[in-house]
Amino acid sequence: MAQLWGGRFTKETDRLVYNFNASISFDQKFFRQDVEGSVAHVKMLAKQGILTEDEKAQILEGLEGILRDVESGKLEITDAYEDIHSFVEANLIDRIGDAGKKLHTGRSRNDQVALDMKLYIRHEVMEINNLLKGLLETIIAIMEENTETYMPGFTHLQKAQPITLAHHLGAYFEMFKRDRQRLDDIYDRMNYCPLGSGALAGTTYPLDRAYTAQLLDFNGPTLNSMDSVADRDYVIELLSALSTIMMHLSRFSEEIIIWNSNEYHFVEIDDAYSTGSSIMPQKKNPDIAELVRGKTGRVYGALMSILTTMKGIPLAYNKDMQEDKELTFDAIDTVKGCVALFTGMLKTLKFNKDVMRVSAMKGFTNATDAADYLVNHGVPFRDAHGIIGRLVLYCIEQDKAIDELSLDELKAISPVFEQDLYEAVSLETCVNKRMTVGAPGPDAMQEVIRINREYLNFT
Repeated sequence: MAQLWGGRFTKETDRLVYNFNASISFDQKFFRQDVEGSVAHVKMLAKQGILTEDEKAQILEGLEGILRDVESGKLEITDAYEDIHSFVEANLIDRIGDAGKKLHTGRSRNDQVALDMKLYIRHEVMEINNLLKGLLETIIAIMEENTETYMPGFTHLQKAQPITLAHHLGAYFEMFKRDRQRLDDIYDRMNYCPLGSGALAGTTYPLDRAYTAQLLDFNGPTLNSMDSVADRDYVIELLSALSTIMMHLSRFSEEIIIWNSNEYHFVEIDDAYSTGSSIMPQKKNPDIAELVRGKTGRVYGALMSILTTMKGIPLAYNKDMQEDKELTFDAIDTVKGCVALFTGMLKTLKFNKDVMRVSAMKGFTNATDAADYLVNHGVPFRDAHGIIGRLVLYCIEQDKAIDELSLDELKAISPVFEQDLYEAVSLETCVNKRMTVGAPGPDAMQEVIRINREYLNFT
């Protein structure tokens, strides 16, 4: 059992205790970050005269060799080591001898693991951000093609007012755009280097922490050594942002599931993103959308777990904090997989535009516009609201849409109605006259698309 701290102990740790304490099974995930941090640390030690140039050269060559051998499969990371830090240091000493024993000078595993975790999270934030950009590119491409694809807008899952498909998907564009902005905020806030904080109180060695931070592309060093090793705010912030991403994906998935149902038939999911039933040959199930919806709870669970873990920990480092890794790694992998699969499903989705249009026409989505027609002809809004309510009730009884009624039928309910009502309540008019910023009218929609295209081009 390769351990870095055996000098204080007179006998080996019980095997069950060792296994319970070890983190190699999951922290090997940031092997590259551990080597990257060690390289920067060694360069700084040499710059400060703590290592000789020859020692620096030996250690860097050894670290680069370990990295190459692991990546090629020549060297295997095994559970013979307690953690990834032990693996790297032990193999370095085996390769270059005594010079390798100086790698850990001026460094604790506490600030080392804090650095590794930050480097890993920082990389994954960029990866997820890029995946979300791909999703936004898919959404805006659909929007550009559907500024005149009419469909019902809903409140309470009931038809409310006519909109366009571009307008509906534009709502999700805004959600995922905010998700990217949250990731940018997290990156900026976490981008300070903890290396050099030691176990909790820094070190007596003359380290140049600003230089180490510069080598690792941080904005600068962290300013409190205790906070540096005990901080996991950035993990909590990331998991919160990931939970919000999954919430947005889940809402979108729920709509696709509804739209894919026989009752709606607004969309048809590509065969590559559907499955069948083992007993019912007619079935084509929206499994990807359902799995994305289901995996949302998995990411929520990771957030609640780390919040619960951190809530009772006194300063500074405690072993509880090892629990920050497994669930975070799983949440990151879950979100990346869900965004990638959802983007592929959305890109291949077929929209049944005629069905959407008919649904908008038959759901009294133009009732508000009929009320506005009366208001524009001098009827107080509250009276207009009551008149249209009676009109809708009559339509339901006659199984007709508003614009299917004769002018005589309309006038029997209100003498204010004239021939121009039919134009006023057409789908095209109902949508096109809504021209305020953020509304579904074609000119307003084109301007929003232009703004969002520009955003994608510069982010």
